[in-house]
Amino acid sequence: MIKVGIIGGAGYTAGELIRLLINHPDTDITFINSSSNAGNKITDVHEGLYGETELVFTNELPLDEIDVLFFCTAHGDTKKFMETHNVPDKLKIIDLSMDYRIEREDHDFVYGLPELNRRATCMAKHVANPGCFATCIQLGLLPLAKHLMLNSDIMVNAITGSTGAGVKPGATSHFSWRDNNLSVYKAFEHQHIPEIKQSLKKLQSSFDADIDFIPYRGNFPRGIFATIVIKTKVALDEIKRIYDEYYEEDSFVHIVDKNIDLKQVVNTNKCLLHLEKHGDKLLIISCIDNLLKGASGQAVHNMNLMFNLEETVGLRLKPSAF
Repeated sequence: MIKVGIIGGAGYTAGELIRLLINHPDTDITFINSSSNAGNKITDVHEGLYGETELVFTNELPLDEIDVLFFCTAHGDTKKFMETHNVPDKLKIIDLSMDYRIEREDHDFVYGLPELNRRATCMAKHVANPGCFATCIQLGLLPLAKHLMLNSDIMVNAITGSTGAGVKPGATSHFSWRDNNLSVYKAFEHQHIPEIKQSLKKLQSSFDADIDFIPYRGNFPRGIFATIVIKTKVALDEIKRIYDEYYEEDSFVHIVDKNIDLKQVVNTNKCLLHLEKHGDKLLIISCIDNLLKGASGQAVHNMNLMFNLEETVGLRLKPSAF
């Protein structure tokens, strides 16, 4: 069994990660660290786990007793931890924050998007889990980058559920404000744009276009629904062939001929893609669950690859639709 530790156990992503790992046939959770909840039952915070676990939060860090450590911490905290603690050399790490997503010479974290870096992830000791918006948008664009087709600005509109803002209540996640409401935030300046560009340049070194990304806050709890528009004269049948070929070996990305909707992916580790051609404009619709394919599900996918397991183990999940 793979012995697992989790740091930052009280948030939404941690709750989903715990749910996946206690039902994973090859993992055993050794500890869930949360200094603010130490001594409390996991179900005191993650009430959806009643009847599934008797685990208790701890403030201890027995790093030498585990095989893999997940960070579900606030941005900046993983880097601080790595700089101030003696981490066992053999310990594998999966970081769900954005601290190590941008490749630099001062760290060895692999960017953990399996549909882009599968081989590197399989051999990695440290993995940086991608952002939720970044995952949804990249999966819509990677096949085009591989075929050097991203030569003009990319228009992206994407709407996310309230869980994307985290568990701590804020002015824009309060029910009275969010319900029956819609708003834009961080237009053209979202923090996930650099990691998207990094991935596209890995496949298309000449990529130098703008990503005109408008994120929206949605009045629903979970999921990301993105529409992406690029200009191309390539016929739709050929584009579909390019996408089918790119994702042929990937278990969680599916090209759908019919139009798609968010409920088809919520509570799953899937990404669904739908392609349409309107004149010289290609419309790509991409949707994921922000807490699963956009966070904890992808983290477990990365763990499966790092430990040489079949990639779908523990991730065969039923969508919440109807």
